[in-house]
Amino acid sequence: MRRVVVAVDGPSGSGKSTVAHQLADRLSVPHVDTGAYYRALTWAVLRHGVNTADAAACAELAQRVAITRASGRTYVNGEDVEDAIRGREATAAVSVVSAHPAVRRLLVARQRAAVGQTGAVVEGRDAGTVVVPEADLKVWLTASPHLRAARRAAQLGEEDADVIAATADELARRDDADAQQMARAADAAIVDTTGRDVAEVVAELAGRALSAAGASP
Repeated sequence: MRRVVVAVDGPSGSGKSTVAHQLADRLSVPHVDTGAYYRALTWAVLRHGVNTADAAACAELAQRVAITRASGRTYVNGEDVEDAIRGREATAAVSVVSAHPAVRRLLVARQRAAVGQTGAVVEGRDAGTVVVPEADLKVWLTASPHLRAARRAAQLGEEDADVIAATADELARRDDADAQQMARAADAAIVDTTGRDVAEVVAELAGRALSAAGASP
């Protein structure tokens, strides 16, 4: 199969992780979750007591820690931190840590290195503009605010309506904080996942990706 690179971007709760993971499986290429790298570093920053606003200290720590991904799990220096990096503490701090230019330069280099010889599905908020701007297909996933909040709350094991409402407010604040990093490529296809089956979305994107790469569906 010809090399296929897909960039899947969008805000939290848009369905990026689920769609990107299944799309990577369908295309038989690695799934590069760029957000996991920032979350993993944020976890390390908090664990080491580093000030999240100290750009130099965060970048220095980024140079020292090994962040790896395997079978959908994230590891820092060999320790499985997948569950911890999805929790509220890391989520609340990741926007600050990921905003440091030096941190972004270091982690983008690692994200690019994770793209394999067969390609990859690269998931994030600037995959199509920064990490793999040469991607065969660029996708911007979106969803209704309520659905985004419900998905995020479900990841935290919450289904209460008040929790979902509070999560919606939290997502709005994070969107504002991440505005500079959350960039949609001008040539990205906008796909609204509201009310759509994941398998349907994945099938559509697989067809688009293979066509764009000049491969047979």
